[in-house]
Amino acid sequence: MNTILIVDDEKNILKMLSQGLSIKGYNTLTASSGEEALQLCISEDIDLVLLDIMMENGIDGVETLRKLLEQHPQLNVVMMSAQQDVEIAAKTMELGARRYVTKPVGMDKILSNIEPFLELSRLAKENEILKSQIVIDDEMVGESDAVFKLRAEIRQVAASDLGVLISGENGTGKQLVANAIHRHSKRADNPFIPLNCAALPEELVESELFGHERGAFTGADSMRQGRFELADGGTLFLDEIGDMTLKAQAKVLRVLEYGEVERLGSQQIRNVDVRIIAATNKDLPQEIERGEFRTDLYYRLKIVPIEVPPLRERLKDIPILVKYFAERLQMNMASAPKTFASEAYPIFQSYGWPGNIRELKNIVERLLIMVNREIILPTDVAEVLPIEMDQTEIYGSAAAYQSNTPLSTMVDSAEAECILAALKENDWNIRKTAEVLEVERSNLYKKMNKYNIARPDAG
Repeated sequence: MNTILIVDDEKNILKMLSQGLSIKGYNTLTASSGEEALQLCISEDIDLVLLDIMMENGIDGVETLRKLLEQHPQLNVVMMSAQQDVEIAAKTMELGARRYVTKPVGMDKILSNIEPFLELSRLAKENEILKSQIVIDDEMVGESDAVFKLRAEIRQVAASDLGVLISGENGTGKQLVANAIHRHSKRADNPFIPLNCAALPEELVESELFGHERGAFTGADSMRQGRFELADGGTLFLDEIGDMTLKAQAKVLRVLEYGEVERLGSQQIRNVDVRIIAATNKDLPQEIERGEFRTDLYYRLKIVPIEVPPLRERLKDIPILVKYFAERLQMNMASAPKTFASEAYPIFQSYGWPGNIRELKNIVERLLIMVNREIILPTDVAEVLPIEMDQTEIYGSAAAYQSNTPLSTMVDSAEAECILAALKENDWNIRKTAEVLEVERSNLYKKMNKYNIARPDAG
């Protein structure tokens, strides 16, 4: 349901437009000043603003428009005015308003001016969801035993409707796991609704979960469905459930037991069919001992526990993830494609990654932006990671990397060092070395000739 914010200092206009748009099926919010409108646009997900120009309370409509679009550049704003002032109309359009309509404004006139932009907003949201799902499909990459085990657990639990509790450190990809379970389940065609319990103020958690009726509390200017209702028939993902209040935990437990929700300010019971997948980075048994988490809810959620391994336990996957992120991130970059020197990967693998996959992705993106060469060297990686390594650890021979050395020489030297190290590691077995370096044997022989690399005991 689209949400429309109506901004006018005339109460009758607010009431008339709010009632008319509500009848047409839109969710409406109202504000009697520009300042109030700015605050609502921060706290609420608004698709379009109907904004009056001449307001006596605080800043006028033009200034409100300017500030709104500074904060939310893609926001749809339709201006309203009792005066047909061509100069002001042109100014608002120049600032970024979608349309300019003159009062009095009948409902037909309003609808014809706002519906095209509401449709664009709906399509944009759907596109963002599709893009995020595509990323989720692709990002669970890796060839380590830990990833194979995780994939097997996902396939196994997806076939049921049992509750799942996903635990793991921040940045390990708990939401990716939850989404994968949903996509492989019989609920895949229905909504996957996430809620980060840690990101919400305590007073808003219940409203977000169960919804509210108009007037249920200060600021509840319209009815709002909660996440349980939105997820009906699908999956509700409660991220960082360890941060949920005890009061909200009790209500979540009731939904799990009876399949019923009740909006704040309402006495009407609504039945919902929702699968709960929860995630946490906390030790919930310890939280239970401290009286911060309900024992009954814990065991209700933990029917199937899944542990997402930290990146430091998936060292084999790091080169794969670096290559994957580099390819994905460069799709949206105008610069020439960049690659990582093969000897850079051990530098990545020597770091502990407290921020896990999220931190790795951020580091790869920083290197792609900051390094002005087509090949990213071990030294580049070492500079952005908070680890102490001497030069010989970074690239084997520090002399090859003097600041006055041409780039081509630096790259050749690094490649030669890498080939030599791989040959020694594989006891000079050409086939094994070629497989490790992911090159054809004929190409490996050519490079050995190029760099005068020969087995020491070769006659």
